[in-house]
Parts: sequence; structure tokens; C-alpha cells
Amino acid sequence: MRKNGLILNFTPTGMIPTKAMTPHVPVTPSEIIEDALTCAEFGANIVHLHARDEAGVPTYRREVYEEIILGIRKERGDLIIGVSCSGRTFAEYEKRSEVLDLHGDAKPDMASLTLSSLNFNKIASINAPDTIMKLASKMLEKNIKPELEIFDVGMVNYAHYLIKKGLLTPPFYCNVLLGNIACSQAKPLHLGLILEELPENRMVTLGGVGDFQHPMNVVGLVWADGVRVGLEDNVYFDEERTKLATNADLVRRVADHARNLGKRFAAPSELRERLGLSPIRA
Repeated sequence: MRKNGLILNFTPTGMIPTKAMTPHVPVTPSEIIEDALTCAEFGANIVHLHARDEAGVPTYRREVYEEIILGIRKERGDLIIGVSCSGRTFAEYEKRSEVLDLHGDAKPDMASLTLSSLNFNKIASINAPDTIMKLASKMLEKNIKPELEIFDVGMVNYAHYLIKKGLLTPPFYCNVLLGNIACSQAKPLHLGLILEELPENRMVTLGGVGDFQHPMNVVGLVWADGVRVGLEDNVYFDEERTKLATNADLVRRVADHARNLGKRFAAPSELRERLGLSPIRA
């Protein structure tokens, strides 16, 4: 068993899945809280949150995030909580950064920082350089660890640029996401190049878009520091798309793979220490 436990970054909701697509996607605060607590029992040590409004539409409103974060921390104050600052729905810095102003028990430990604009299948995520730098600067000011969202090798280069600017500090946390239609694919050559170019003193989780989530999770258990998994990136359990997954299905499967490989997931307190985050909240 490895000295350092693996990371299991759980992504329950995202911006795309709807109840019409799958009844299993959690969209209300109570549903997201319930899935977070359930999946923590299977080994999730980071929960990456996207908030939805009363109609189930993605929202940037800090009060919705606050309800979710406080609900999770009421039961599991040790879990590492990340929030989305995505540009897929909201391009304006003021909206995307609002969640970073939460404080006290509602303050997030981490926040996503996508390192370039990119196209998804039907929509673009707009991340202008000025916006990226302003988000990075605010995360640094608030002592919130960036989740560096990396879809291709160009984004790695931009991470190095931000490091030179003093906007990113080690240890660096990287989510490498492969298989998106307009970015690096879930292929060994693509993955190897990204891993080779990443900065030193980093931790890396692997995820995949759609059908590529499961194979990239398996690779992440062996080649990286862990996995990113959840309905945000894939709503099906099987490649034939005959079974809609639950978050518990996806996380439990990864946990089974890790166990079969003789590996373990880090306790949240252990991972907090390695990432340089604040201690466990009471």
C-alpha cells in the first residue's frame, strides 16, 4: 500500500446534467449534501461543488453555496470542499468570484481555476487571461487553493506563466480532464505529455469526459495521485449507455478498483496537511 493515500475528488452535479437527463443528478442543496455524505463513506476526500437555483439552473449565488457547504460541514467538517468558478455559464469575473467571498465555516477550501478558454460539445467556456489572473489573485488573497483544471498541454504552459507571476504557490493541485471533443484525448501519448509538462511539487487527479471517465479513473489510480469522478462528467455507468449511474455507483466502483490494487484513499485530514490547507473544522 502506498505511503500517501490517493485523492478521490467527487464531482456530484456539474453544470450540464439535468433531471430530464437523469433523475439521479443532485441539484437541490439537500440532494447535493446527501450525495456528498454518502460518497465520503466510500472514500471521497474532496467534494467539488456546483450550485443550482430553484429551477435547477446553474447559479453563482454565494448563499446557495453557503447552504450546501454548511450542510456538509455540519456532518463532516473534515471533508475538503471546493467550489466552481467556471466560465461555462457565467463569463463575468464579478459573478464567478462571488463564492470566494464566503467566510467562516462557509469558506471553501478550494476553487476551480480553468487555465484557458475551451469548446465543449455544444458550448464554450470563456476564460479570458485577465479573468484567470484576477481569479487566481483573489484565491491567493483569500487563502483558497486553486483546483487547476487542465484539458490540454497549453493550459499547463499557462500554469507555468501564473507561477512565474507569483499567482500560484505550491503545492499545486491539478485536475487533468481528457476526452473532451476539442481538447486532449484519453490517449497515453496525450496524457504522458501533460504529466511530463506539469510543474514539480504537484498533485494530480485524472478524470475523463463521458465514456472516458472510467478508463481515466483506472489510470489515475496507478499513474497519478488519484481520480476525479462523479455525474458532472458522465451520467452513465456502462460504455453501452444502458444504465444511468448514481454518484454512489461511480464512487463505489473506483473504491473497489483501488482496493483490488492494494491502494487506499487518504483521510481528509491527511490530504489537508499535504495540500497545506487549514486544519479540520470542528
